[in-house]
Amino acid sequence: MSRVQLALRVPDLDASIAFYSKLFGTEPAKLRDGYANFAIAEPPLKLVLIEGATEETTRLDHLGVEVESTEAVHVATSRLSEAGLATTEENDTTCCYALQDKVWVHGPGQEPWEVYVVKADADTLAKQSGSTCCTGTTTTTGGTQEPAPAGGCC
Repeated sequence: MSRVQLALRVPDLDASIAFYSKLFGTEPAKLRDGYANFAIAEPPLKLVLIEGATEETTRLDHLGVEVESTEAVHVATSRLSEAGLATTEENDTTCCYALQDKVWVHGPGQEPWEVYVVKADADTLAKQSGSTCCTGTTTTTGGTQEPAPAGGCC
């Protein structure tokens, strides 16, 4: 079996292990001094490339988990909230040439993660001036409306 590896250099290993255990619902497969890895069978990785400014180097924009239904997004929202993570929901959001429902969480190093479903194609990137390309209804776990999360889309 082949799989893609995503390696992140994290500032707080213990906090990162706790966050990713919650995000993926599994514990690390291997723990060593200064090192942990997770052997996650699901979901497979999806790579999204977003054109940036020519003078910038490649950087992490955000991370995501694509699921098959809006219900799966709701299940993830509940699981992440119950695990104590702050969540931000976006419903019927036009982002990255797609209509999506999604939930955002941030890791201990402020890396943005989304769990999302693509509901339909869209004709535009919908990039706003600011930090995110997403537009739509954004609701936090407490039910309040907030601007879309910084640092990501798609």
